[in-house]
Amino acid sequence: CVRLGGGMLGWGPKQRRPEWSDMEWQIRRWLFITWLSGDFIVEMHVHNLDVMNWAFNAHPVQCIGMGGRQVRTGPEYGNCYDHFAVEYEYPNGVRVEYMGSQIDGVTNRNDQRLVGTKGRAYTDFGRVVIEGPGKAEYAWDRVDPCIKQHADQIAAIREGKRLNEGRRIAESSLTAIMGRMSAYTGRALKWDWAMNASKLDLSPPKYEFGDLEMRPVAIPGKTQLI
Repeated sequence: CVRLGGGMLGWGPKQRRPEWSDMEWQIRRWLFITWLSGDFIVEMHVHNLDVMNWAFNAHPVQCIGMGGRQVRTGPEYGNCYDHFAVEYEYPNGVRVEYMGSQIDGVTNRNDQRLVGTKGRAYTDFGRVVIEGPGKAEYAWDRVDPCIKQHADQIAAIREGKRLNEGRRIAESSLTAIMGRMSAYTGRALKWDWAMNASKLDLSPPKYEFGDLEMRPVAIPGKTQLI
């Protein structure tokens, strides 16, 4: 499960204006602020992890990760990382290796590859290739997912059907969050702990323009697992 490239270095306003409070500055740079975006493993790469949950029809039971920032190190890049690597363990001992970065100048790649006892499968966001006894290849026209989800919802309403993907969305989100938690701290953690025991709360004390101290960049081995 790999998604590399795209440093997002030119995204949003880099220079803070004197009249902007801490809160306004962080909102304007939300992509690089953990309490707003969740870091890119949650904000963007959750889609790749969602594919893996879909492939196994399950969520991971535990994970161990690592990450850091080597390129996006300036204060304008908030407190987010620019690379992650996480090993997820699914039921029955299946392992998924995720590697992600937002760094310009590296080889760009965005796909998922699965290897089983009877073959292999490759999928990006435009086609699926299956190698083995059931060899096949599928491709589809790119459809704007924002349009597709509304079309599916409207069709379900018209047909009197229930379309609720809330559980899958929540599980994919927590899959990404626990990967970030592990990478930030360098600690392995289990799904049940992240779901039921973690006390982590990244939200600010109050939602209003004004002073807001930014959390320091996480350091594996020093940042506590909460």
